[in-house]
Amino acid sequence: MSNETVQMEVIDGVAHLTLNRPKTGNALDVDTAKLLLAAADRCDEDLAVRAAIITGSGPMFCAGGDLKSFAAAGDRLPALLTELTGALHAAVSRLARMRPPVIAAVNGAAAGAGMSLACSADLIVAAESAHFTMAYTAVGLTPDGSSTYFLPRLIGLQRAKELMLTNRRLSATEALAWGLVNQVVPDAELADTAKRLAHRLAEGPTLALGTVKRLLLSSATQDLASQLAAETRAIVSIAETRDSREGISAFVERRTATFRAA
Repeated sequence: MSNETVQMEVIDGVAHLTLNRPKTGNALDVDTAKLLLAAADRCDEDLAVRAAIITGSGPMFCAGGDLKSFAAAGDRLPALLTELTGALHAAVSRLARMRPPVIAAVNGAAAGAGMSLACSADLIVAAESAHFTMAYTAVGLTPDGSSTYFLPRLIGLQRAKELMLTNRRLSATEALAWGLVNQVVPDAELADTAKRLAHRLAEGPTLALGTVKRLLLSSATQDLASQLAAETRAIVSIAETRDSREGISAFVERRTATFRAA
């Protein structure tokens, strides 16, 4: 582990990405966003990575954008936000489209861009103490980090409007009831729960999992015929892989499949 503001460590096929600015609530500045992009690139390109976990160090997942750096930018704020969102959005896009599944392990507050980052993950596990708030309009800004794309798809348009316009704080229990998160666990169990889920996914057919992610991302903008054609292309392509042959053979032979992402 390094002292950088985004730490990355790969253990048994799982990439552990940790936002590491605890004194700022792991707020995102330009340098941190660029490091997140570099970590996302590595997750996508390193075949040893078969699943990823994103979490925050200290008591918070991510407090959002670094408002102190925004204030210090003065008249340069538009330029700073262009640079920041450029790196953050590239990172989010890479994480959303790459083959390995991504789990957000949300500890404490996920606010602003922190909530957006969590929403972009494939699965969200939240600690009981976790809470979520959009927060952008409270400081006169608008959402970034993919929340206007993912949040309505997760919880519906009306609830997304409520969170973005009123900045109400959503508890972990409410987030589970609304379909924002997949699981809520005691704080002390968050890390282990996320690891178990990540290792389970890492043992799966990574190529198929990544293709599922891409099919779901495209489904909202495709008509039925186009999506059915995409499904045909995907399953035919996956059928050519070793993983598909192994999965089918293991089912027929009543044994556990061993997938290799090839």
